[in-house]
Amino acid sequence: MREQEALWIEKARTGDDHAFGCLVDAYQRPVFSLCYRMLENSHDAEDAAQESFLRAYQNLKKYDPDRSYATWLLSIASHYCIDRIRKKRLPLVYTDALPPEIVPDRHAPEPEKEIRKSEQEALIQSILSELKPTDRAAIVLQYWHDYSEVEIAEALGLTVSAVKSRLYRSRQALAKAWIKADNSSVTKERRQHESPAF
Repeated sequence: MREQEALWIEKARTGDDHAFGCLVDAYQRPVFSLCYRMLENSHDAEDAAQESFLRAYQNLKKYDPDRSYATWLLSIASHYCIDRIRKKRLPLVYTDALPPEIVPDRHAPEPEKEIRKSEQEALIQSILSELKPTDRAAIVLQYWHDYSEVEIAEALGLTVSAVKSRLYRSRQALAKAWIKADNSSVTKERRQHESPAF
């Protein structure tokens, strides 16, 4: 795969649009996934993914072949999303549908399980939205893309110690928000099952 990718990159750098199209096909899912987690709705994520690939194409001659192409590309997407959040001050929570790869199957034999999964995804997205843009990018790169702290530092232009600090702080904030949301849903469930007092 790496040899094939290197060949696509080499051809794309000489203006071969088909070769760049192959790179887009190979990376459109992870780029969209990162943009969705950052921007919280599929429409904005699609726009951001397209813009990220356009910027990658325009800057391909500046790409260092000794560097991971995936890291370079996700770095472009991360920075674009961070800038977009800061400039547009996007609302924290969207009720948009989940992206296709995590939409529950309507024909699933266990609809309750799928509904719970959907609710958990929405809760995770809501909690992520409370993080600062750069912290959110660090968390998304680690937990959704399995990036190491060194790779995250490279992608976001931070030191490794700064990444460690951001990840630690973000995990603490996410854990607190999750516990709070979980306690809130338990309380709500209890109230629904309690008999009304007359």
